[in-house]
Amino acid sequence: MGTRMRPADGAMTLAEMKEFGGFAAGTQRYIRRSLDIGLDRDDAMSRWSRDVVEAASIRAQARIYGRLDDIRAMVPDDSGLDAVEPFMAPLITVSAFDLGQGRLTSFAAYRFLYERLIGAHVRPWLPGAFCAAAALPHLHPDLRRTLLQSISEAAATAPGWSSREPIFYPQWVEKVDIAALPN
Repeated sequence: MGTRMRPADGAMTLAEMKEFGGFAAGTQRYIRRSLDIGLDRDDAMSRWSRDVVEAASIRAQARIYGRLDDIRAMVPDDSGLDAVEPFMAPLITVSAFDLGQGRLTSFAAYRFLYERLIGAHVRPWLPGAFCAAAALPHLHPDLRRTLLQSISEAAATAPGWSSREPIFYPQWVEKVDIAALPN
């Protein structure tokens, strides 16, 4: 039996696409690249590497993202403090790497990526991980300010979070040579 989309799924997909479309081009590129690496979708090195610096960044990101499977397995079911340290420490480390790349310049972009890398059940933990990573001294003070000012009071103090999994996972789209298209 095939999977059927409900009308609400279509509306949510469009909302997610619209949110992604609102990010800067560099942020969109970084999210697509990160999803390729973190979800093991494609050969990120051949697809995304434009030079030796970017190749080194992709290798470093793949090394850091090696922790994602453990993070996914450790997302606490509740707010019990006994589960926080083994989960939050690696989440903050991976988050600090991504924020340090300078392409995720807002909580919205960070949340968009991490909901897809880890799953909807990570949502309650994202504001804390984001704020911790954004406040680390490895970031330039101007970037720290921009990041920390990007999280809204509503996001930081939400009384609850949706458990609905994301639907839209942006991917690489090949450019089409319009001149080569038939009339």
